[in-house]
Amino acid sequence: MVLPYKTLIIDDENLARERLKLILAGYKTHFEIIGEATNGNEAFEKIEHLKPDLIFLDIQMPGKDVFEMLSEIIHQPLVIFCTAFENYALQAFENLSIDYLLKPIEKERFELTISKLEHLHNGIPIGDILNKLKSVNDKKYPTAIPYRIGERIVLVKLSDITYFEADNKYVDFYDLNSKKYVTEQTLQSLENILPPEFIRVSKSVIVNFDYVKELHKYFRGKYILNINDLKGSKIETGANYRDQINANFNLWTKLTRGNM
Repeated sequence: MVLPYKTLIIDDENLARERLKLILAGYKTHFEIIGEATNGNEAFEKIEHLKPDLIFLDIQMPGKDVFEMLSEIIHQPLVIFCTAFENYALQAFENLSIDYLLKPIEKERFELTISKLEHLHNGIPIGDILNKLKSVNDKKYPTAIPYRIGERIVLVKLSDITYFEADNKYVDFYDLNSKKYVTEQTLQSLENILPPEFIRVSKSVIVNFDYVKELHKYFRGKYILNINDLKGSKIETGANYRDQINANFNLWTKLTRGNM
């Protein structure tokens, strides 16, 4: 597939379409907008007529159900869902979705979408991503980690956490703004309950690989991970975790398989 991707925006909200177009305007080498659709029926017709490489697709719209529409189209573009609802994520990925963006779409989060698309452009089959996603069972994961402030307990959204780091008997964890929190849970107990995007990369660190911007080879089988947070954190991995890191990051980092 040749860049830029011929792109169709499908959303019934004009404001959402305009916001997305503003974001895409910053990536003209990646996207060429060839049209818009405002409901499932119109989306079906324009996908078959315009044959886009990529569609940005809202989930709840008038007309034909979007998942039904995706199952019926002959032309099969790449799909990125843009929605205000979190509970459609698994169904979205089962329909060959490359990414699942929650509205309002933030530019920082969109950088991860660009990374995934670049990976596909470098030849990593969509089937590899789907197989990884389908390997996740129906296990329920927490959506936040509690943090105690005096008599109050604040819930820090798991999707905002970049990494966890063991510090003596406590575990520190950090958000996108590099703000530090503390939990009394052990790293081992966290590893048992966290969703699959959180990868143990050393004896003392668990990283949310959605926020790994770059991965660089280090000595003795180690890597340096550049984290996409406010202070640009760098994390040294453990040599004994090399195989696990390779298996998980080769789908999502900006490195090709040949470099791994």
